Amino acid sequence: MLKIVEAPLAGHPDKVCDQIVETVVDEYLRRDPLTRMDIQALGSNGMVMLGGVVDSRADFDAAAIGKAVYANAGYADAIELFVNLDKPTEDAARTMARGGAQGTAIVHGYATKETREMLPRAVVYANAIARRIDVLRQTDPRFSWLRPDGKVQLATDGDKIRAVTVIVEHDPGMELAAVQSQIVDEAIMSSLPSIDGVTILVNSGGSFTKGGFGANAGVSGRKVLADSYGGLLPHGGMGLAGKDPLKPGRSGTYMARFAAKTLVTEGIASNVLITAMYALGVAEPLVLSAHAGNGDDLTDVVKKRFDFRPEAIVERLQLRKPIYASCTTYGMFGRSGLPWEDTV
Repeated sequence: MLKIVEAPLAGHPDKVCDQIVETVVDEYLRRDPLTRMDIQALGSNGMVMLGGVVDSRADFDAAAIGKAVYANAGYADAIELFVNLDKPTEDAARTMARGGAQGTAIVHGYATKETREMLPRAVVYANAIARRIDVLRQTDPRFSWLRPDGKVQLATDGDKIRAVTVIVEHDPGMELAAVQSQIVDEAIMSSLPSIDGVTILVNSGGSFTKGGFGANAGVSGRKVLADSYGGLLPHGGMGLAGKDPLKPGRSGTYMARFAAKTLVTEGIASNVLITAMYALGVAEPLVLSAHAGNGDDLTDVVKKRFDFRPEAIVERLQLRKPIYASCTTYGMFGRSGLPWEDTV
């Protein structure tokens, strides 16, 4: 079966916006763990707008944080950062006080024995290449010509890798042929088990010397498929960046992954897909289902063992900690140090 996924580099405009809002989320949670928020960022042409709603006792310079994140992403130019954050409406505040779900949401969680990370093979490979390129840019003097923006796409057919495409931003003085050969040799070959028979294209459209907000607009939450399962599985369409952990889209997504991974880890199934739907103001998911890849219905098992109410999820997984900026790149799943991955 053909599977095609993408993995943006850390300097991709959408990922920079994710890093800005998630670093702000972390700072709110660090100062006031009970903060409620839903914030987003838009970046383009030397500016970033950070907007949304926040209910918190914390007070800090969000613009300064955003500028620092932008610089840490590898960009040397200055940006203007506008902050327009307001308190939730009275209707939203009443819903929060009742303890119901703070919004509607459709969430999915998946795990598979296909890889050590319990993710589809294509997702693991694409993220590995993206991470490797960023590491080379950040740590290897031989790659001082690399710039932050870029993206990886990868296709597999069963166990076989079919194709890899990479776009990387680079210094104007760097020859395109050298860009292509060095990325293949040092990033792609070192991240894949083999490149025999694999179609590989690097900067196939030519030189790429101006990226970031100067070339394309970035929006937080837009790379939602790359953040999860690469578009290979159903998705509710909701970006998680910028949301407090009580939002059902965020907490429900993490619990669905945690439950699916737990069942696979315990050998109950070789792969599991869990789906839940939340209604505004209702704590329990309106719909909750779980199925193994062989068709076995595991819904009753999941309902008995896992509490999918947002407040219960936050308590079980300890989601009020400032952990979210750490998983804005290379996917939210399949990595250590995150509570929804710790099933042991």
